[in-house]
Amino acid sequence: MKKFISLLLILSYFVVFSQTDTAQVVTPNRVNSVEAISKPYVILISADGFRYDYADKYKAENLLKLAKTGVSATAMLPSYPSITFPNHWSLVTGLYPAHHGLIDNFFYDYQKKEFYKMSSKENAEDGTWYGGIPLWTLAEKQGMLSASMMWVGSASDAGGERPTYYYHYHEKFSPDEKVDKVIDWLKLPEDKRPHFITLYFPEVDGAGHHFGPDTAETEKAVHLIDSAVGNLVEKVNQLGLKNVNYIFVADHGMIKVDLEKPIAIPEILFDKNRFDFYNSQTLLRVVVKNPEEVKSVYKELKKNKTTDYDVFLDKKFPKKLNFSPKDDRYNRIGQIILIPKAPKIFLEKGKKTSAGKHGYSPYEVPEMKATFIAFGPAFKQDKKIGEFQNVNVYPIVTDILNLKMTEPIDGTQKVAKEVLRK
Repeated sequence: MKKFISLLLILSYFVVFSQTDTAQVVTPNRVNSVEAISKPYVILISADGFRYDYADKYKAENLLKLAKTGVSATAMLPSYPSITFPNHWSLVTGLYPAHHGLIDNFFYDYQKKEFYKMSSKENAEDGTWYGGIPLWTLAEKQGMLSASMMWVGSASDAGGERPTYYYHYHEKFSPDEKVDKVIDWLKLPEDKRPHFITLYFPEVDGAGHHFGPDTAETEKAVHLIDSAVGNLVEKVNQLGLKNVNYIFVADHGMIKVDLEKPIAIPEILFDKNRFDFYNSQTLLRVVVKNPEEVKSVYKELKKNKTTDYDVFLDKKFPKKLNFSPKDDRYNRIGQIILIPKAPKIFLEKGKKTSAGKHGYSPYEVPEMKATFIAFGPAFKQDKKIGEFQNVNVYPIVTDILNLKMTEPIDGTQKVAKEVLRK
């Protein structure tokens, strides 16, 4: 098992810097308000790439047992595109990616004249890239301490306030070591104890990418995280704290892609004088530098396309994906979008790829759907609900912690009313 854990940490697609900063960062001079001390606790857990069916498929005993004590969804629908950074930020802001600005793991901002790269610590910790009010900011501004174990954007000042306790992203901690850090937070004196905690695990996603979703390696990763969640609940119970609530989610699912016959990028797009394109392999966004050419280029691409992909003008992109020009608040998407039909991917010559992928529409590709399991005193028991969009997690947390939303979001109270006792 130890060898397997080490392999996953090495294989994960996140960049691990040679000089890794593993120290906790503590924002000084903060204490819980008197009102916050008496409020419940919420631990929001993300297992990256934990597909909607993994718990049943791989018999994740702890999660299946805990789901019966609370609420589980048939599936949770990731926001489009079903990619890691956009969806983690959607979960904690209640906004679709085109509304909060993280439209991909890698993109160019034409106003900033800068690239955003998820592997760049400078980008990841620069709050000017992120729109919306993350849940930890909402809590901190209302007198409640928060903590984050490496959630996307949590080391940035997005929204105006960082968590009181957080870590810079690295992969030096095992899942159980992360659990122990969370327990340390919950052992703090009442005035210093966080009531909202985010916890992130990358292992299932790493295995899914490198080996595929239907492999022994991914099964082992699922069991690894299932064990960590069981360990967390057991240790929290030993603390004797009242009203601790857990929300276990994923950002997206995973599908095995066709590595034998990837789709070639249309030759016309390599003319850098006319175009910029950004290839996520399951999504290809095109920026036409001369706006007057957009329609003619769109027609040419559509005329010459193969049956392996679709070509969309931004204005005609499926409305339910919330990825059109009227949604593009930061002007980062592009005017033409090419979407491969799963399991096909776009692949440039000489570029590397992996066995498993995500990014497709969850409405068209069920394998993109994510997990939602929630349990604790705030939740109804042994309740199964249907599919819902992940922007609805935000109101669940604000309702439990009695936090007032200060800006409009895309999520609604509908799911919260369905899953919460009150």
